[in-house]
Amino acid sequence: MALGERTLAPPTLADVHAARAFIRQHLPLPTPLLASDRLSATLGVQVRLKLESLLPTSAFKVRGGVNLVGRDPTARAGVYGASTGNHGGSLAWAGHRFGVPVTIFVPRNANPVKLDAMRALGATIVEHGDDYDDARIECARRAAVVGARYVHSGDEPYLIAGVATAALEVLDAWPEVDTLIVPIGGGSGASGTGIAAKSSGRPIEVIGVQSEGAPAAYEAWRGGHPVARDAIHTFAEGLATRTSFALPQQVLRESLDDFVLVSDDDLRRAMRALLIDAHVVAEAAGAAATAATWKLRDRLRDRRVALWVSGGNATEPQIRDALEAGPLVPVA
Repeated sequence: MALGERTLAPPTLADVHAARAFIRQHLPLPTPLLASDRLSATLGVQVRLKLESLLPTSAFKVRGGVNLVGRDPTARAGVYGASTGNHGGSLAWAGHRFGVPVTIFVPRNANPVKLDAMRALGATIVEHGDDYDDARIECARRAAVVGARYVHSGDEPYLIAGVATAALEVLDAWPEVDTLIVPIGGGSGASGTGIAAKSSGRPIEVIGVQSEGAPAAYEAWRGGHPVARDAIHTFAEGLATRTSFALPQQVLRESLDDFVLVSDDDLRRAMRALLIDAHVVAEAAGAAATAATWKLRDRLRDRRVALWVSGGNATEPQIRDALEAGPLVPVA
């Protein structure tokens, strides 16, 4: 991936290392890899938590935003992006850092915690449509009209290389790790993880997890063809995409070993387990890897598993609902 070129060729391991060298100048890295004996006992699996929720935007995507806005010459005059929150927060934070104007299109009724954070960083917010994909389509159209750099939330090599740096940190901190479990909305995080893991020289398993109410990426990976759904039904805005993304899917087909779906109730119970057992606040997408581990606990029992806590931007009502959902319990 050469600087300044707009290409959909996947980033290489060299691109990921270049991203790490750059973004570590701007972000407090590495993020912690937390061992929790209590959560491991609850899940019946030896786990450590990759706390991407402790980054400045409380989400992993800021790694990609810093890499793109800071290194891509086409972003210098300003960027447009569509987001349910964390991608937009990433661009807003990076735009504030590098003095680049940022406009973010969001669906109506987006997470207010994420909206307030973007506005505080100086981003212009445009509300449009009922979901992420409505906002994305309008954002791309408007960016083309004004000649702005549109930053897709998944089909961007700079973004994938940036978020892939989290996997390098896990491999450095825990060389014995067997399995990496990563949430998937569009797939930038999981595809970046796959690039890093499959280049490690070790047989490391990479598992993706998505909401069963928004399974476009799952269906595209399983079927080997693009998927566009008419509607989605999940409270997990970080996983709520109606369409599959081409570039992440290209990487996931080569690097993802398994892909599971979890319910909204699974996500709420996993949020509760993280809070009670590990004292970690996670939004729904950030709890997806924990929910998947519970679902796969029998086959993961003898493995060392790193779980991505990809974001911590939960609202007060979401945390209340999670606490009321009760503990993780076996299905009868």
